[in-house]
Amino acid sequence: GRGSRASAERFSLDEEEHAEEPLLLAELKPGRPHQFDWKSSCETWSVAFSPDGSWFAWSQGHCIVKLIPWPLEEQFIPKGFEAKSRSSKSDSKGRGSPKEKTLDCGQIVWGLAFSPWPSPPSRKLWARHHPQVPDVSCLILATGLNDGQIKIWEVQTGLLLLNLSGHQDVVRDLSFTPSGSLILVSASRDKTLRIWDLNKHGKQIQVLSGHLQWVYCCSISPDCSMLCSAAGEKSVFLWSMRSYTLIRKLEGHQSSVVSCDFSPDSALLVTASYDTNVIMWDPYTGERLRSLHHTQLDPPMDDSDVHISSLRSVCFSPEGLYLATVADDRLLRIWALELKTPIAFAPMTNGLCCTFFPHGGVIATGTRDGHVQFWTAPRVLSSLKHLCRKALRSFLTTYQVLALPIPKKMKEFLTYRTF
Repeated sequence: GRGSRASAERFSLDEEEHAEEPLLLAELKPGRPHQFDWKSSCETWSVAFSPDGSWFAWSQGHCIVKLIPWPLEEQFIPKGFEAKSRSSKSDSKGRGSPKEKTLDCGQIVWGLAFSPWPSPPSRKLWARHHPQVPDVSCLILATGLNDGQIKIWEVQTGLLLLNLSGHQDVVRDLSFTPSGSLILVSASRDKTLRIWDLNKHGKQIQVLSGHLQWVYCCSISPDCSMLCSAAGEKSVFLWSMRSYTLIRKLEGHQSSVVSCDFSPDSALLVTASYDTNVIMWDPYTGERLRSLHHTQLDPPMDDSDVHISSLRSVCFSPEGLYLATVADDRLLRIWALELKTPIAFAPMTNGLCCTFFPHGGVIATGTRDGHVQFWTAPRVLSSLKHLCRKALRSFLTTYQVLALPIPKKMKEFLTYRTF
């Protein structure tokens, strides 16, 4: 009725109020490289926050991964932002507070992934390698390397726990199952994905073949039922995480797909391509729900670079109402789920990757120069409608929603056909 319409309008106005341009909170640059092999590359191919928001990892080029306790120390943050960006943890500055760590991986680092936290099964893994250490539940960082190796590190100590061998080429991306089962998926230039069980000494339990090009990206749905993989192909592969078989191929892009991400409730999948489009899919039905086209703001000086708006990365915000994209046209864009045009832009040169802070409010981006930038992201109070949708879709597939004895408009809202 009228009341709900008024509240919906109020909600959309609230969202617009938060849509100011992203502000640069901080930029971290690698220290001066010393005696590095000239062949080492300096790109930041990956950035990641630990799921609990206590650590940030950054592949800063030259085989180095920096592990930084979050929130950032005051010296990195411009005046006026300290109060906002620091959590209540800031007063726990005791002797036991975590220190920044440098992991020397010995190879160029392409992919990064933190394990979910806390993950009790990891105690077994820890105890096996360090029997003298008391039983602790440990946070793990997986690093995908240039030579096909995957190195598994214990975050708290910076110790190397495991070395996983199997891939024949660059490990481009990594993803842990969000359930905490310590199943790791890796995507490689050898055109395969591999599934590893870190509870079983890092045993390789499956090889997923079918891609004809380098695999760039892998993403596991938050409900742990599906795996999406994107290779240098126009189609996206959707796999079952239960049977490790191909469910379907999603066709719709006109060029290589390079990045993919699931919404927090697993009901949506977004894919980004060199064709300058992000496509939003229903992963359960394979339907293409909408396309977000990246048009250039300024016409180029010449038409030499056709792929000026080629996409590099796409990610969902933690509450599931926004997307962030990084493209070659030197812009970070923020999109509201229900709108076809971006709600905000920020200038960023040579962007390669982006990720949201798990509690919202910040986006981290990595660049070709080995830099990391932190930007303010829209802070929004989700409407009760959206919270209900998110809660229901966390355990109901699209087909289950469509089978419910509820009005058609409600089904359309719950399946993201309307917003």
